[in-house]
Amino acid sequence: MALLLLNSCKTIYRTSSFEATAVPSAPDYSKPYYWAVLPCQYPEDLKEITGDYVEKSADVFFVYPTLLTDKKDSLWNADINRKDLREDVITRSVKFQASAFVKAGNLYVPFYRQSHYKIYVPPYNKQEEDSRMIAYQDVKAAFQYYLAHYNQGRPIILASHSQGSIMTAMLLKDFFDGTPLQEQLVAAYIPGVKIQDKEFEQLKKMDTPLATGGYLSWNTYKRKNYPPTYEKWYKGATTTNPVSWDNASTTSFEQHLGVLNADGEIYPNALKLKVVDGLIWSSVPKIPKRFLLSFVKNYHFADINLFWKDIEKNSVDRVMEWQRNHVPNAR
Repeated sequence: MALLLLNSCKTIYRTSSFEATAVPSAPDYSKPYYWAVLPCQYPEDLKEITGDYVEKSADVFFVYPTLLTDKKDSLWNADINRKDLREDVITRSVKFQASAFVKAGNLYVPFYRQSHYKIYVPPYNKQEEDSRMIAYQDVKAAFQYYLAHYNQGRPIILASHSQGSIMTAMLLKDFFDGTPLQEQLVAAYIPGVKIQDKEFEQLKKMDTPLATGGYLSWNTYKRKNYPPTYEKWYKGATTTNPVSWDNASTTSFEQHLGVLNADGEIYPNALKLKVVDGLIWSSVPKIPKRFLLSFVKNYHFADINLFWKDIEKNSVDRVMEWQRNHVPNAR
């Protein structure tokens, strides 16, 4: 669903130099067309998982992961007018990832000129910074428009995955870390990237299930396995247990609330976890066709799906706790 992991030594992309490739036109977030989800613009694919939209007292601003992965695609950054890319955002990331946060808040998901996966692969990663700034230019503009026109002072959850979490970490630094807006932050769920304890000046990793005003992050891999890129991409990353939401190093099948599977069904008590340096080790989930998953080591694509029901409950609980601490007579 999210970041397609490729063998960089054997993968050759059809591409032109960054300088010679036209940059797709920037979005105008005053137009609903440039939003994948707004409260008044609720996709049918999302309704299949969450039901109809119901107004909430908090907001969720969600940034989706890398979906531009085709090695035959010459783009460095996505053209968000392309029908196939727009549909991927809705049918893949919004339906199976952002949906976990719908009970907690009103969902806002901007289309943005995401970077192609190749910027993470040598030798194409020489253009990573240039491409990333185009993507972040959009995410930042969308968030600024959201604050000015939609938020109206409500508490905020930031949520994302993979490339989206890179974008969200940048938002946290620019808008929340040590600023008055930090008071509105319920939580930032930013899995799928390496976040270190020293990432922010004042924002902290949250180590209890009801803490607010900080961030949570994790990277999921099959138990007893390490990624080839472990030393660079994972080791030393701050790691949240996305079942217990505390410093527990292990969790049991009984504690797990549920996987959201590709069939749209929730499967509870499906996995157990172990926290290691920079990683969450998961057992093979007890879901239909689990035999196929037994051959997969990297569960990055399911960083949210595996803990969908756990995230749903936890995000609702944190909003309620934020309200108890910030709203008069809310106790």
